[in-house]
Amino acid sequence: MTPEFFYPYPTLISGILRKRYKRFFADIELESGEIVVAHCPNTGPMTGVCQIGNPVHLSQSNNPKRKLAYTWEMIQIDNTWVGVNTALPNQVIKLALTQKIFPELADLYEEVKSEVPYGKDKKSRVDFLLTSTQHPPIYLEVKNTTLSQGSLALFPDTVTTRGQKHLQELTDLLPDAKSVMLYFINRGDCTEFNSGDEFEPTYGKLLTAGIKKGLMILPCRFDVSPEGIHYLGLAKFVPS
Repeated sequence: MTPEFFYPYPTLISGILRKRYKRFFADIELESGEIVVAHCPNTGPMTGVCQIGNPVHLSQSNNPKRKLAYTWEMIQIDNTWVGVNTALPNQVIKLALTQKIFPELADLYEEVKSEVPYGKDKKSRVDFLLTSTQHPPIYLEVKNTTLSQGSLALFPDTVTTRGQKHLQELTDLLPDAKSVMLYFINRGDCTEFNSGDEFEPTYGKLLTAGIKKGLMILPCRFDVSPEGIHYLGLAKFVPS
């Protein structure tokens, strides 16, 4: 049984999305009517989740050196909060790995390391390396996932040469090590997962090839709310 896991947000500020531009910026109307510019930490197309006029929540930094005090954290889509901050999943997963909340991996590692060089030329960095004195090393990559079609979560939502490279590098580690692709489903309304082949067919082919060679897929469901992030367990993987 998966243990309870909850990652709290700081106090967030409510607003309405009025504009997103230059990838990194979003104009947000606060409840007072003031328009503020917030940092958009998702540089991708945000397919299906960048809906002008929808409710959002922002975090606020007190760091005077920051150019933008506000960060766009989430948006409400059809009564579901969807996480926007792509820097947050790795923080959440690091804590979750430390607490060993994933039963599929819990007995296979003792130590968690972040951003470890790997690959043939050691020029890439894997999100997490899990090591043990009793088991082979586990290389784990995290992918933020927000696109959905009904209850089906999809990744990616656009062509991603970086994502292709990560899949190939993880597959190349097999069978000497264990490779895991963890999809952080940043919304609580999806119960199934598949690759977004209509957006990125090459990625889907590489994922299928990797699975055949032993790549582990963990499509992890997270319920997002202004209070925090709660782990719901795995979505069902439904390959094409």
